[in-house]
Amino acid sequence: MNRVNSDELLQDLRRKNAAMQYQAESRFGGQPDAVLQHAPGPGQWSAAQCLEHLNTYGRFYLPALDQAITRGEQRNSRPAPFFRSSWIGAWFTRLMEPAADGSLRSRMKSPKGHLPSVQPDVEAVLQEFIDQQEQMRDLLLRAEKVNIQQLKVTTSLSRFIKLSAGDTFGFLTAHIRRHMLQAERAIGTRQEAKKAV
Repeated sequence: MNRVNSDELLQDLRRKNAAMQYQAESRFGGQPDAVLQHAPGPGQWSAAQCLEHLNTYGRFYLPALDQAITRGEQRNSRPAPFFRSSWIGAWFTRLMEPAADGSLRSRMKSPKGHLPSVQPDVEAVLQEFIDQQEQMRDLLLRAEKVNIQQLKVTTSLSRFIKLSAGDTFGFLTAHIRRHMLQAERAIGTRQEAKKAV
């Protein structure tokens, strides 16, 4: 895998994180519950369900990243100038990352523990998502002072599969971007349906 400048990688992830938090607050925060709970079609998720799905991942990965960074801080881990993704970390990120035109490269089924409820509480889901983005920002800032290549995070798939902290941040950010686009599309179909009436 290609190596990248560690500082530039973390700054890019922070920019994406800030954009997603802003989108949640300004775009989703001003919508009526009915808009955020509108499912575009049978078997498709509403914007609120997309956010709840993301929250389930945040509940797992944010504490795991916090623990990994804390371990690094306690061991006086020092940042490395460059970061190189593992093949599995790069693959996970590439699988999740939307293409430049916003299209998704692949469709996949969500693991059982990450399925959203049928009609989530919009206010609670949105607030949790915003809180998680703030936690992510804080973790990314702390990550600048440790070696994101060496610190390992267990995945939600299996305790035997571990990613570096850098790959975990990359995968998590790509996954959030993927479902934020899906949430936007769900809102768009609701607005189009109202215009057609």
